[in-house]
Amino acid sequence: MKKVSQCLILAAGNGTRIKSISGDLPKPLVAFRGKPILEHVIDRVRQAGIDDVVIVLGYRSDLIRRWLDGRHLRVSITLVDNPDYQKSNGISALKARREIHENFLLLMADHIFDPETARGLLKQSLMPGEVILAVDPNIDRIFDLDDATKVLRRGDRIVDIGKEIAHFDALDTGMFLCSPALFDHLEAAIKDGNCSLSDGMRQLIARGRLRALEIGDGQWQDLDTPEALAHAEDIFGSIFRQKPIFGSVAGV
Repeated sequence: MKKVSQCLILAAGNGTRIKSISGDLPKPLVAFRGKPILEHVIDRVRQAGIDDVVIVLGYRSDLIRRWLDGRHLRVSITLVDNPDYQKSNGISALKARREIHENFLLLMADHIFDPETARGLLKQSLMPGEVILAVDPNIDRIFDLDDATKVLRRGDRIVDIGKEIAHFDALDTGMFLCSPALFDHLEAAIKDGNCSLSDGMRQLIARGRLRALEIGDGQWQDLDTPEALAHAEDIFGSIFRQKPIFGSVAGV
């Protein structure tokens, strides 16, 4: 099995739900335990063994570029601009298509996770044209169930996905192991110039090519709101041993 060496991080959104503490900063630069959320994500990618990172930027990309210029993060970083960042995240993923040529890890810039979870995902054998989504079956521990993307499985295959589905047995963690075929499915899912990642996943479901991998006791958190940030301070307290600074934003 060939080692996965690339990671795609989606960091284009404007983070409207966290505006009360982020102000005009893009959400990836909001500080969590002493450094920007994006830096935590890149650190975990590196710890998982990946050294080639592609980041899709959108809202206030100038600030993220300025911040990256002043950091040595020990990975190679390629930046891609998405001028259509107001659209769904599937459009952001498609903007990086020319930079991705082999199987890759797909992450969100506002999701914190255990590096062990990413390493476990990267150990999986990916069939041609397949995507593996890391899922959390521990539904009771989710902080904001209404906002979470849910999945329904049959065996190890995902048969439905979305925030509004009525029947589900696990949650989408925002961590995917993908083949480049994902981009074809996102293209096929575009309607009225827009598509979400979940739209692309439904294309994969129709072909039986979306597989689930349980994360077990691994922790993760979507840092989408001030309340979610505060919650993450508690659940990751034993991992990030720095002084909590909830309510702060990263300097740029």
